[in-house]
Formats: sequence, structure tokens, C-alpha cells
Amino acid sequence: MRVNFQLLLSTLALTTQLVASETHTFHYTAEYVTANPDGVHEKQMIGFNGKWPLPEIHVNKGDRVQLYLTNGLHDKNTSLHFHGLFQKGSNYMDGPQMVTQCPIAPNDTYLYNFTVPDQVGTFWYHSHTGAQYADGLRAPFIIHGVDEEDEPYQYDEERVISIADTYHKQYEDVTKEFLTRYNPTGAEPIPQNLLMNDTANATIHFDPNMTYLLRFVNMGLFVSQYVYIEGHDMQIVEVDGIAVEPYSVDYLYLTAGQRYSVLVKSKPNRNRNYAIMQKFDNTMLDVIPTDLKLETLNYIVYNDAKPLPLAYHKDGAKSWTDFDLKPVGDIEILDEPDHRIVLDVIMDNLGDGVNYAFFNNISYVPPVVPSLITALTAGEQAVNADVYGSNTNAFVLQPDDVIEIVINNKDTGRHPFHLHGHTFQIVQKSEAFPDDEPQSYNETDHSEFPKYPMIRDTVTLEPNGYVVLRFRADNPGVWIFHCHVDWHLEQGLAVVLIEDPLALQSQTPPDDFYQNCVNNGVPITGNAAGNSHDFLDLTGENLQPQPLPLGFTLKGYVALLVSTLVGLFGLYSIVQYGLEDSITDDERIQKNLLNILKANNIIPEEADETTRL
Repeated sequence: MRVNFQLLLSTLALTTQLVASETHTFHYTAEYVTANPDGVHEKQMIGFNGKWPLPEIHVNKGDRVQLYLTNGLHDKNTSLHFHGLFQKGSNYMDGPQMVTQCPIAPNDTYLYNFTVPDQVGTFWYHSHTGAQYADGLRAPFIIHGVDEEDEPYQYDEERVISIADTYHKQYEDVTKEFLTRYNPTGAEPIPQNLLMNDTANATIHFDPNMTYLLRFVNMGLFVSQYVYIEGHDMQIVEVDGIAVEPYSVDYLYLTAGQRYSVLVKSKPNRNRNYAIMQKFDNTMLDVIPTDLKLETLNYIVYNDAKPLPLAYHKDGAKSWTDFDLKPVGDIEILDEPDHRIVLDVIMDNLGDGVNYAFFNNISYVPPVVPSLITALTAGEQAVNADVYGSNTNAFVLQPDDVIEIVINNKDTGRHPFHLHGHTFQIVQKSEAFPDDEPQSYNETDHSEFPKYPMIRDTVTLEPNGYVVLRFRADNPGVWIFHCHVDWHLEQGLAVVLIEDPLALQSQTPPDDFYQNCVNNGVPITGNAAGNSHDFLDLTGENLQPQPLPLGFTLKGYVALLVSTLVGLFGLYSIVQYGLEDSITDDERIQKNLLNILKANNIIPEEADETTRL
């Protein structure tokens, strides 16, 4: 009898993994905890079981996770997304509310129950309800390998290092101030500080003669960050859960949602301590307040008896890009696409005066029914993109097609785009272009495609530039593709990819999936409008506001707002002049006007009485 030894070895390896796999069970209640993350301002953070920061979760490849999340926030919904996990066969565990699940109502519990069969690396988990994770509902999620193929690099110990920006106000208050007609330019809220490992001036201990794997995770809401270490070289070995050939760098640049793992060789002695610096990408800030620290000092400590290091400023760093990185395994570029999706990013105002974000003139608005429920209950009509609504920007993908997403940035801002359920190849990525010279991708005239393109799940789109991504539609599900600057997601910068919906219908969500909807008064069948009798009847669906009146522009809106304010203060000055005996009040009126304009982000914070209005 002939024996297929390769098959036998593969079977034995799989059996060993199944026997060795564990089930990790967590019972967490999300509730407010008083904390002071940056040591400057105390606020209510969202913790688990009365504690904040949230715990890191560490599992091995092949393990099962059972996380019971109880919403103890009393007056707010919540949800949980495991950023970067494919959730194959368990699309209902992906987390974004009104996309793959109904939100978890106050006092309700939802069980996130899934395995991690084929991924290894650095991930994280966070709320996918509004901009809620700005209040601390986020933490690293690490999947460790079980053999050398999983982690083709050697190290002695690892350190998980999270970075974030932080706001002193609660996320709901910041959102209200952001999405208002009094902020017609759409200027993003400026964070108050930088955090490392959920604190300011973090300390990371090193021992001599060690090789450390440092897992960096940007869990921030908005601003990209630079990270660099005094006197130590870094070798990138993993990006967004993808092992790469070692590549030496002297700094990292992480947008919101991105991860890098680097190898760092420690010093041979304990003679001194070193700085590990993090720095805002200040080009993303419309205004830089005078009290905002753009750079923060943290510490690599070898010897507690030695002085802490001074700030270290990096000059002359060698620049690098995704195209300098190569995944392990010589993974070649995918074939020419079967389906190309071209998306133009635009930021503009609608009739309510609010500045919105658009893909192809559509600003994402959540449907009445989660898109996953529509896919599960629409039968044969699930392949018709219309049933998912006019404002969800839904695209239906055929099984195993090569999908190409082209994103042209008609905006002067930088955008980190994240795809749920997949990684993608970066086959083209432009530099930034001047404000008045946006460049779109030309499929007949472009730079040469890389043979082995970088693969990741979050990519940076440069101002006025473009990026081209490819992936294979091999994971049936409803997957959101969105900007991970969460303020831009709140403005509507998202599309939904409905992948092989007929195969998706074989997935069976658990009972509490539907109970979440019932408790929130959300239908458990129907199209984007909740209509289950005629899936093509979208009467009552959620829509974006009507456009501005013809000829009305953003500049006109700002000019009208300023003119109105000036007029009101003109009336105010007349009244004040009549009430106060011979008091020249022009200077005070000018100051009051300046304060109102600053409060509504119409002029920079540093403007003074000499500023031309």
C-alpha cells in the first residue's frame, strides 16, 4: 500500500494543533471608570469590570475566544470589533453596528465567539459604535504562532506598545462640536495629548543583551504618529499581521489602525537609559494650539538608579514606504482584476450646513436594518446591491473574483483606509500632491507594478493622491471599508462590500445576535428600510441630507456665517454704546468676536486683534 507521507504529516500537524488549542473565556462589563490618562485631565473612560486600561488579550493560533460583553453604560449602546481578524465563517462576529450586528443595548450581553485558525501577529479590539473608542474602549489583541513558520524571526521577549491620541472631553461632546453647521470647513477636533501604553511618559524596561520584539499598535482616533528610539535600530518583521522580510528603519510611521512589529537588540550594559519618542504628524492638524505638545518623551529604562533620559530629536531619518517591504514567502501580485471599484474621496457640505465625507458623492448612512441581516434574509435578491440601500455605498462581489479598489483623493487630508475581513495588496500608491493639483490613478499610465507587493489591512492615502489595492473575494460576508480617522467615518467615509451573499446565507448567527436587534427595536428581516415584503421598496430608508441650494458653496457658507456674527456684534455694540456712558467698547467687542470665531473653528486659535477678518 502506498502512503502519502505529505498528507499524513499535514494531518498529524493539524491534529496536534487541534489538541493543543485552547478556549479563552472572558466576562467583561463595559462601564465608566474615572481615570487621568495623560496626567493632565481627569475624565470618564470606558473600562472593563471597573478597571481601565482594558486588558491585552493574548491567544495562540487555532484557539477559540469566547468574550461575553455586557453593556454597563446605562444610556449608550456599544459593540466590539476585532481589528484585522478575518472572521471566516463568523461574519456576525465582526462588530461594526448596523453593518454586521445590531448594537448592544444598555444592560444587554452579547457573546463574541470565534476561532483564530489561520492568523498570527499584532491586532487590537475596539468599540465600533460611533467614535466611542476615543473614551478608551480599545486594547491590543495578540495571536501567537505555534511553530517557526508562523513567526519566522527569533526574539527573547516581547513588549506590546500601544500609542494613541487622547481627548479631554467625552467622545459624544466632541462629535457634537464637530458635526455642526458651526464647523462648516469640517476641521477635525484637535486632540489634547499623546499616549503610550495608555499613559503619558511611559516606561518600558529593557535588560542587556536581549532581542526584543516590540509590537506597536496605533489605537488612536485621528492623528498619525512617528515613533523612534534613541540609540537603537529597529527591524520591521511584521505589518498588520503579515510577516515581512526584515527591514531596518530608524523610525516608524503609524496611522490610526496600523501595526508594526520590530526587532530591537538591547545594549550590552546598564550604563544609561534611553528616550523613546512619539510625535504627531502635525500636517494633519488644521490648527496647532499653542499649548499642544507635538512630541512626547517616553523611557527605555535599563537601570532605575540612573537618570531618566532627556528628549531625543530625530534628524535626517531615511524615509521609507510600503514598497520597501516584502511579505515572507514570495507572494506574487494577483492577476488583473475581475471587478474594479473606483472611489473618489470628497469632503463637502450638505443642506444642513454640516461638512460630510463622500465616496462618489455618497456619504454613508447606516441602514434601518444591519446589512448582514439584509443579506441573510433577501434570498436570491441578496445579489442585488439595491436592496442594501441608497446611502450605504454597497457593492456586491462575486466569489473568488480578484477585486481592485482604486481610491482617488480629491481632498487635502491624509486618510488611513481599513478593510474588514481581508488583507490587500498595495499595487500602486502615489505621493502627496499640491492642494490645487489632485492626481487620479490612470490605469493605462502608471508606475510598474511590484512583483511581490506589500500586504496589509490599513493603508495611508496621501493628500490629493491615489492608492490601488487588490484582494481576492474568498471570505463570504458583509465587510465595511472605511477611513480609520474615526471623525471621517462619522462624516460618512465608508463603503460596504457584500461578498458572495448566497454562500453567506449558510452562516447561522446565534440567538443573542437577533435578541440585540429586538431589544433595540430593529427588524430582524428586510432590506435597508426594514421592508421584508418587497426588497426593492426602500421607502423609509435612512438618507443623507439634501444638497446645498444651487450655487451655494462652502466659502459662501463661511462668509454668511462670519457676516452674520459681525452683524450681530454690530447690533450688540450699538446697544452697549447706548447703555454705557461714554465708554469706547470697540476693543472689547473685537475680542468677543474673535472668541466666538475661534470657538467655532472659523479662524485659528492663535489669531489676535490684528487678524484680518
